[in-house]
Amino acid sequence: MPPLHPLLRRVLEVDRPYPTFEGEALEGEVRRNYRWNLAVSVGEVGFFFFGMSFIASTTILPLFISKLTSSTLAVGLVALLAQGGWYLPQLFTAHATERVPRMLPIMVKIGFFAERLPLWVLVIAASLAVRAPAVALILTVASYAWHTLGGGAIAPAWQQLVARCFPVDRRGFFMGFGSFVGTGFGALGAAASIALLAALPYPKSFVVIFAIGALSVLLSLGFMTRVREPVPASLPPSQSSREYWSGIRKILRAGGNFGWYLAGRVTMALGALGVGFVTLSAIRTWGVSDAMVGGYTGAMLLGEAAGMLVFGALADRRGHKLSLVLAALSYVVAYALTAWSPSPGVYIPVFVLIGLGLGGQITSGIMLTLEFAPPGRQPTYAGLVNTILGVVGVTASLIGAWLAARDFSLLFLVGACLNLLAFLVYVFRVRDPRHITAAAPERPPL
Repeated sequence: MPPLHPLLRRVLEVDRPYPTFEGEALEGEVRRNYRWNLAVSVGEVGFFFFGMSFIASTTILPLFISKLTSSTLAVGLVALLAQGGWYLPQLFTAHATERVPRMLPIMVKIGFFAERLPLWVLVIAASLAVRAPAVALILTVASYAWHTLGGGAIAPAWQQLVARCFPVDRRGFFMGFGSFVGTGFGALGAAASIALLAALPYPKSFVVIFAIGALSVLLSLGFMTRVREPVPASLPPSQSSREYWSGIRKILRAGGNFGWYLAGRVTMALGALGVGFVTLSAIRTWGVSDAMVGGYTGAMLLGEAAGMLVFGALADRRGHKLSLVLAALSYVVAYALTAWSPSPGVYIPVFVLIGLGLGGQITSGIMLTLEFAPPGRQPTYAGLVNTILGVVGVTASLIGAWLAARDFSLLFLVGACLNLLAFLVYVFRVRDPRHITAAAPERPPL
């Protein structure tokens, strides 16, 4: 692979002197800065979640788009980007990420342009909504694509940063507690956006809420700049692009413990094909009110928050595999109850269980992948898993829509079976890498 361009080297501060650590000194540096990094990282997550609640892809953006056009194509594009935009680019930027010694310049400098700046284009789109709705629509979809794909491009760097800053037995707490705080901030933002939409006329209401969202997401970057990144003294050996992609093929062909883990994640991702249709099922089957739907949202947030806290603490003590096992089981029961659905009241526990499953996936999905990866190769392993999950997620949403148009019960039974299969794969075929001795490595070299 050719060397980095001089301008890119300057932006990423590749040639800037910085302290490095190895062995026990590296571990000591991680532990010494743990509380500081936890505080600033949770602050970053909180402001990010708060800001994104004003630009929610499932509620706010579809509502804004519906005022610009009667076509469902733009809403469908946003839904597909929400499903796969963050996941898809990761494998294609992981190689370059591994060649950079420090992750913070990627997250702060590249992240500003790739992920944070595009949200300000939504403010411009809202200001043009009445005068030029077609232009506003194009800007809305384009800026959201820029934001999601840009976020995916720098995601390997973020995952590597987490792996460096948090000890293995503290990552679960960070993901669980950080996501719990973020969800709380998101709930506050959702309530504020509802109040602003009701109080302000269109399109001023969207100008204001998009501006608040973009500003909050930008402020979250300030917390990111305060992270104390411990940099290891040695980087992975340099590889050409050909060698890198050959290594990816070797990982996939090798199978083994990581292969079974990947199979479980893919099966579970396919099993998410019905999550987006549970509310629609309740509306069409029982004619539930808007207030009841609001109750369902609250039930899911409650389950998600509980899942993040409980699974995060559990993962630090027992490993992240157990969290994914319980998350898959939560989805199995949720889908089974939905397919049965003897009354609208059953959807309350269904959404609590969906929230628990989502909490387990958020807390442990990324973290378990990092534990499978050899030191320094976290971006590649995370990129491989997440890009595959992005493709599967988009496919699952299309299959789910096709099944929902035919029979809701069939859709939910298929979802239950897929998650049951994932549960069995995790339990009987996947060994938690934390509990495997270093004497018997399972992963091939890249």
